[in-house]
Amino acid sequence: MTRDEPLLLLTRSDVERLLDLDACIAAVERAFRLLGEGRAAASRVLGIHVDDGVFHIKAGVLEADRPWFVAKVNGNFPSNPARTGLPTIQGVIVLADARNGRPLALIDSLAVTARRTAAASAVAARHLARPGARVATIVGCGVQGRIQLEALRAVLPIDRVLAIDRDGRRADLFVDECAGPGLEVTVAHDLASALEQSDVVVTCTPSREPLLHAGAVRPGTFIAAVGADNPEKQEIAPRLMAACTVVVDDLEQCSTLGDLHHAIEDGAMGAADVYTSLGELVAGRKPGRTRDDEITLFDSTGLALQDAAAAAVLYERALCHGVGVPVALAG
Repeated sequence: MTRDEPLLLLTRSDVERLLDLDACIAAVERAFRLLGEGRAAASRVLGIHVDDGVFHIKAGVLEADRPWFVAKVNGNFPSNPARTGLPTIQGVIVLADARNGRPLALIDSLAVTARRTAAASAVAARHLARPGARVATIVGCGVQGRIQLEALRAVLPIDRVLAIDRDGRRADLFVDECAGPGLEVTVAHDLASALEQSDVVVTCTPSREPLLHAGAVRPGTFIAAVGADNPEKQEIAPRLMAACTVVVDDLEQCSTLGDLHHAIEDGAMGAADVYTSLGELVAGRKPGRTRDDEITLFDSTGLALQDAAAAAVLYERALCHGVGVPVALAG
């Protein structure tokens, strides 16, 4: 990049056009491998509460083919859809050159966040789900639920899906949009019945109380707990967490933000009871699933490292294809 080149403004449609899920999964997996090998620094996170929501700021550095810095600012306002018609989550990602501090891109964060979150679940599923897993329950039928399903199908032979949402209309729409050749998708009106049939369960909701409880999940299930990204959110009951083989994206972050932190506060388990991190799994430092009847759980709170991996791929593709609006800050 020359001194006179402006940074790129990349919109949500640019992200959706350029960042396919397979490439995002591969990039996120590489980033977790670097983390597991001790060649990447942990992310940093800051939460600032306001009256109706919270702002999350996540920042980190990824030393890949070149060093990247990323900072993401997301506003999370759960009442937005009903109150204002705006999305629950809105924000921007700043991608910069970590060698000299030069801003490279300003990116709409919603599509990047959705893709990198689903990519992490897919990477975890490769190691923690049974290889023949075919039936999935998706709890939460919004944007994240859709892309979680797409990511799971990239790594597992999922051919049947049970969809659950507290808003029945969203579940119906999910079925209409996701069902197709080779994939049966139906609305499940009873969570307990759905769990009895499922090999994989994804929870991606803004719930503030447990949705999955001990004894409700059958042996051999893989759970991706995605929704709890601040201390107030909770999807997994502490006793169920304690009964699972728990893998975290980041132990410190999950201990303060994720479902793990509720289990620790409850006394059901401690941080030392966590099996390992996703980075260590990908790096081969720990084995993944070891028994068919093992209930495995990935506590996903989301790392800036994932944002950096996805944003770097996006930026390089934008340059290659001439996509994005150049912006000169020093005008």
